[in-house]
Amino acid sequence: MLKVVKFGGSSLADAEQFKKVREIVLAESDRKYVVASAPGKRHDADAKVTDMLYHCYKQAATGENIEDYFAQIKERFDSIIRDLELPVSLDKEFEIIKSAFIHKAGKDYAASRGEYLNAKLLAAYLGFDFIDAADVILFREDGSLDMEATNTLLSSVLSDHDHAVIPGFYGSMPNDTIKTFSRGGSDITGSIAARAAKADLYENWTDVSGFLMADPRIIENPLGIETITYSELRELSYMGAGVLHEDAIFPVRFAGIPINIRNTNAPDDEGTYIVPRTDKVDMEHVITGIAGKRGFSVLSIEKDMMNAEIGFGKRVLEVFEKHNISFEHLPSGVDTMSVVIATAEIAEIKDQIKAEVCRAVNPDKIAIDDELALLAVVGRGMVKSKGTAARIFSAVANTGINIRMIDQGSSEKSIILGVEEKDLEAAMRAIYCEFIK
Repeated sequence: MLKVVKFGGSSLADAEQFKKVREIVLAESDRKYVVASAPGKRHDADAKVTDMLYHCYKQAATGENIEDYFAQIKERFDSIIRDLELPVSLDKEFEIIKSAFIHKAGKDYAASRGEYLNAKLLAAYLGFDFIDAADVILFREDGSLDMEATNTLLSSVLSDHDHAVIPGFYGSMPNDTIKTFSRGGSDITGSIAARAAKADLYENWTDVSGFLMADPRIIENPLGIETITYSELRELSYMGAGVLHEDAIFPVRFAGIPINIRNTNAPDDEGTYIVPRTDKVDMEHVITGIAGKRGFSVLSIEKDMMNAEIGFGKRVLEVFEKHNISFEHLPSGVDTMSVVIATAEIAEIKDQIKAEVCRAVNPDKIAIDDELALLAVVGRGMVKSKGTAARIFSAVANTGINIRMIDQGSSEKSIILGVEEKDLEAAMRAIYCEFIK
């Protein structure tokens, strides 16, 4: 078996965390390729190195003296070197970085140096080779990842290294300048590396023991999720359930590689397995997870004989397309149609949208209501369990909450409810208590 392992910023925040990582990596010979993040917070009052680099570069770009602040960043890495007694120095790298800051090498370059330097130290500590992500992660001129070119190149490079550490978060543009992914992009690098290496498993090590069935800030001590499919994860991630960067799903999903979310601080925990598909269903609980998100609006249209009017829905959606607005859901009836959109997308043009829809389809009634929250109940076991929808609706209704929208996907693996934003947390608690006794 071959494993690619990625460690997040909290896992590599200081020397003590480095020691945990080394013990994990060397515990299994299958863990051949490691993707490293920049140092994260060591405690609540601390700063992430990436944030420090952004701030320092901003100072340099405005002509401020960066000596003192730059020294603080350097000390974060020097303290790791001292505490681990590593026979290495990053002095030359820091001289290059400081000069690049002063000469305005770009924010992406600045932000990427945390991963670059941390990966250098981790490679030295593990005795692994170092592969610069700028040499193997390729972006196109338009800033999009060139997935196939990257996969071909990285696969070839990895074949020449028995063990290696790769910095996460960045790659290079065709002109050799540095380009970063969005924040949390080390997850993406790990997934890309897993695909290129043809790994049997992608281990993503963080500071939690996998996914939970609900947000612990809303549900007290929610149960963990042992196994979740890519499609279930997609539904929950879209609704705000975090742990893994959403874009990191796709490279490994394409290759059919499972992901294992693990806890660096509790390495004996099995964590959560994310798999392409599974026949294993938890019929005791039926649902896999619950997630919710605020900030939606719903455009409601009523018109008699709407269903007999050819192209009605198309004309409505063309209004949103004209304004480059994507819709979230389309719950509809015989004479009704609703379009759910992010409130921020239409905040400045609501009246214009209503007027254009009126001209397009001449509805009997039209309205846009704000302060809608969407709640997703997800589970592959739902399709095999009778009465699941009724239990969900009853649990919410029994709390006195009005359900403003219902949308069930054709796969029957998820049910989306729309409720008032103020009712979201209460609705989530009611559903969780209904299924998790």
